[in-house]
Amino acid sequence: MRLLKKICKILGCILGGIFGVEIILYLMAPIYSFPEPQPFQGDLFLNPYQNLDSAHWRKANFHFHTRAWGGLTSGRHNTHQAFYDTYHQLGYDAPQISNYQSIDHFYQDSAFFVPTYEHGFGIRKKHQMLIGAKKVLWFDYSLFQNLNHKQHILNLLRPKSDIVAIAHPDWEGGYSPEHMKYLSNYDLIEVLDNNWRSVPQWDAALSSGHPAYILSDDDAHDIADPYQIHRCLTYIHSPSLEGKNLVKALRAGQAFGAEIYMLDGETFEQKIIHSKEIPRLNSVRMTGDTLCVSVSQKAFKISFIGQDGKIRKNIYLNDQACYAFKPWDTYIRTEITFIVNYAYPKVGQGTKFYLNPVFRYMGKIPENTLRAAYDPVRTWSFRIIGGSSLIFALMMIWITKRINKLKKPENAV
Repeated sequence: MRLLKKICKILGCILGGIFGVEIILYLMAPIYSFPEPQPFQGDLFLNPYQNLDSAHWRKANFHFHTRAWGGLTSGRHNTHQAFYDTYHQLGYDAPQISNYQSIDHFYQDSAFFVPTYEHGFGIRKKHQMLIGAKKVLWFDYSLFQNLNHKQHILNLLRPKSDIVAIAHPDWEGGYSPEHMKYLSNYDLIEVLDNNWRSVPQWDAALSSGHPAYILSDDDAHDIADPYQIHRCLTYIHSPSLEGKNLVKALRAGQAFGAEIYMLDGETFEQKIIHSKEIPRLNSVRMTGDTLCVSVSQKAFKISFIGQDGKIRKNIYLNDQACYAFKPWDTYIRTEITFIVNYAYPKVGQGTKFYLNPVFRYMGKIPENTLRAAYDPVRTWSFRIIGGSSLIFALMMIWITKRINKLKKPENAV
């Protein structure tokens, strides 16, 4: 019984220490002033796909988990070799591993290798993907995160990686569309994930003038499950397969996301066959104020989507479509839905492409740099008031314990 009490006491001290550290981290968190959103504007149009050669689309995935940390994390049954063998059979040019808080160096001598990891160890899945990562950041707000906490994490990650991407923002409401209006200092949004679709968050960021480009991944944890593999992927335009060129193209928006159609009960063998039948994006061109898109086969629907995620125009049963920017259009992005069965085009819609936006600008290419400004007055006011309240609460607990101890009758001899 005494041993059990001792163990409980030790565990209580450990948990109390962890909780105490967490409180200090939250008390020290900076507070920012966030400017009101400013949509894209200007008489020029930035098209990341202008004059690209359709022969140079590279198939990539940046979100997959293998065994790490002694098998403590999800993905423990996936070997590195099984991962690469499976994805290469499916025609991937640049499959990357992104374990939690760990940069995996398997296949680091390959030209396509890009050091990648998933940051975040909080309880509410507010994660980030670091592509071209230089160092793991061992800091997070693990209990909850408000807008200030999220911006602080992005700021800390920025110098440690070539690309900072917000991972599966819709998961458990990790990043609401409202927050995406104000957050800055990142490059990509993982809009497509095998488990989640975060299109409203993407449109919220774009509508607020943040030049955020798409990332699309399987985020798979079981290499043996066909329903997790080859479901969402990123096509990157790069004549070279070198990792640095893939990163450069992603940052420039020369990529698009694909949601791959899967038949019920589809096996890996069928997946390999179907992976060779995916349509191609031929061209995305701007002529004056008109955006024209062309694909390799007839699509069920080509949608042009603008400010606040509103559909501006739909074109059905065609392999090309055009849209002329209106004065009120700040950006236009394109979604292309293909057909599984041409005999019944209204049923069985298949693979879907999500293109990066063409947006207005004034000559200087906009970057998603930090917009929020550190507010020292509010920050230190919060720290002083919060710290004083904490000290007062601890003192009251100590005084109460002392009073209760003095009130106890002395034990009889």
